Amino acid sequence: MSGKYVISRDDWSLHRKGELDRQRHHEKMKEAIKKNLADVVSEESIIMSDGGKIVKVPIRTLDEYHFRFDQGKQKHAGQGDGKSKVGDVLAQDPQDRKGGSGKGAGEEPGVDYYEAEITVDELAEMIFEDLGLPNLQPKKKPELPADTVEFKDIRKKGIGSNIDRKRTILEAIKRNAWKGERGLTKITPDDLRFKTWDLTHKQESNAVVLAMMDTSGSMGPYEKYIARSFFFWMVRFLRTRYQNVQIVFLAHHVEARETTEEEFFTRGASGGTRCSSVYRLALEIIQNRYNPRDYNLYAFHFSDGDNLASDNELCIKLVQDLLQVCNLVGYGEIEGPYYYTSTLRSAYKKISDPKFIVVTIKDKSGVYPALKKFFSPAQSVGN
Repeated sequence: MSGKYVISRDDWSLHRKGELDRQRHHEKMKEAIKKNLADVVSEESIIMSDGGKIVKVPIRTLDEYHFRFDQGKQKHAGQGDGKSKVGDVLAQDPQDRKGGSGKGAGEEPGVDYYEAEITVDELAEMIFEDLGLPNLQPKKKPELPADTVEFKDIRKKGIGSNIDRKRTILEAIKRNAWKGERGLTKITPDDLRFKTWDLTHKQESNAVVLAMMDTSGSMGPYEKYIARSFFFWMVRFLRTRYQNVQIVFLAHHVEARETTEEEFFTRGASGGTRCSSVYRLALEIIQNRYNPRDYNLYAFHFSDGDNLASDNELCIKLVQDLLQVCNLVGYGEIEGPYYYTSTLRSAYKKISDPKFIVVTIKDKSGVYPALKKFFSPAQSVGN
């Protein structure tokens, strides 16, 4: 067309800056979220959601390099060519007065933040990347087949979500090198490389996880929320990473009972506390339904530690019985706002088995470290 400049959509160099900016933004977003995982994991809007929630994370904006003038025309420190030596204090900058950073209204502009959106699935992938069932062993019962996706090849054609950025950039650099050009100037469609995947089958060992939660009267809304936060991520982790894991939900006060998953996460209770009841029920379920020769067994119990004192010795005995059949037994104790002393955690100091892991959660940021401690695949535990 004469007299008009036509832009081709196939000119990849036109989109390069947008792609690089998008990639940079995504990396900074992931970096900000990873630095604050302990706080994000226990966010109430996520725990109370149905799993399809969009999470909003505040991220500081990224300024381009530019000169910034002193709007207050104030004197600043400097180093000239006179008689001063390195280390001499010539002057001091006045205290920054950014908006909202101190007393009074402030005169300087504040730091800009924006909320980046990420799905719960994307957040879960960051949380679970270092987690795994510890001491997972092959069992007598035949392992069950499980489907998994594996990236096996690199091709020139594919969908945008599977683009291999590293291979693409390397191809562009190699092409420039053949022409005698140095570095990366632009990316062409011929440079694009895409990862391709295949559905493969692998064998997974059977595993059963017993989720045990104290729902007695001493477990207030805060303590129950912390326990449910842990179990929310535990359930999501197990179902994301393993296809052959069964989860049994047990709740207790003075008496213990098996519940549905919905009841476990929504229904409260009251009354006194006898933790031995839930351990005894767990042992009965294992004996009747899950032979330790056929299954990898894990038991996790959360409580505020306010157990009936006369019940502690029985708890120790039953936990030791669980350790005889389980790959790992975990106990999490929640220190609430009115926490004074723990009867149960003190009693558990008598148990020295390396397969028995105890964590203490003092606030919401302790949920993520508890997940990492219980589900460390490199954890050294006995057989």
